[in-house]
Amino acid sequence: MEAVGRRAGVGKHTIYRRWPSMSALLLDALSRVWTSDLDYRDTGDVRADLREQFLRSGLALSSPPIGPVCRAVIAEAQADSMLRATLHERFLVTVEQSTLARITRAQRTGELTSEANLQFAAEVLCGTLYYRSLLSTRPIDEHVVDGLLDMFMAAYGTSS
Repeated sequence: MEAVGRRAGVGKHTIYRRWPSMSALLLDALSRVWTSDLDYRDTGDVRADLREQFLRSGLALSSPPIGPVCRAVIAEAQADSMLRATLHERFLVTVEQSTLARITRAQRTGELTSEANLQFAAEVLCGTLYYRSLLSTRPIDEHVVDGLLDMFMAAYGTSS
């Protein structure tokens, strides 16, 4: 926190007034990056949009600074139920809702089947990326993303 304060040109007490812990500060930073730098683009092609966003997210999750920060916050959240709830509400729900919003738009335009409930699909799509980046040593690369999207489109896509 002292280093953050020095870089911002303020004392560490000023930092602690805004963020009670390093984890809270890191979670704010993650939320900001994820909702601005790593949000979906909408080109009208849901598969292409998901692919592009998942590849960007996979790279971010597997490299500094986001990857180590994300792992640190998640590790800390395992021992802090309040942080875990905040992580879920401010970060994971945001990521899932962003994915759900993009695939719901695709459903409205006829790219995805109209009768499908896409809530679970959004959770599975996001969960796959987080599982691979945070809990396994397997990469998130083009082959993985393409395989995931092939399964998603086979389950929910339309042929039109």
